[in-house]
Amino acid sequence: MAVATRMTGEELRQLPDDGRRYELVGGELVAMTPPGGSHGERALRIGRLLDEFVEEHGLGWVAAASGVYLAHDPDTVRGPDVLFISRERLGADVRERLGADVEVTGYYDVVPDLVVEVVSPGDTDTETIEKVGDYLRAGVRLVWVVDIRTRRVTLHPGAEILSAEDTLTGGDVLPGFAVPVSRLFQR
Repeated sequence: MAVATRMTGEELRQLPDDGRRYELVGGELVAMTPPGGSHGERALRIGRLLDEFVEEHGLGWVAAASGVYLAHDPDTVRGPDVLFISRERLGADVRERLGADVEVTGYYDVVPDLVVEVVSPGDTDTETIEKVGDYLRAGVRLVWVVDIRTRRVTLHPGAEILSAEDTLTGGDVLPGFAVPVSRLFQR
């Protein structure tokens, strides 16, 4: 019986670009469905809103479509649509290295405080639940799952569902951040 070789995050990063997106789950390569246009529009809007708030308050870093290690040996590298890492979580030594002029090479090796997943039509409920579970087990404090089809946002932990009439807040992860859910879905 052949035993599959597990891939590392570094091996994932060095894969030749074949036009597809991949994540690594427990050392196993997972091909991702290419997102559609609405997906990109929502991710960009959310990323922009978060980035403006975080920058204005000097809270940390916001990134989009960036790989982040959630586990090592075997490696799990996920690529959330948007992520936020607080200054506190980065630590003083990392903050010095990640100044405005420093480019991050490779994947983030700090678990984000907040992760945003925009659900695409090709995503299954099982895939989304697995991703949320990976994020929470790794120590992500808050996950927003944005569903384009239903125009709802589900907050984890807790699975609280917000509709267009509600206000999305950053809770204790991003105190003071608040935006109407309807704004996320404006064109």
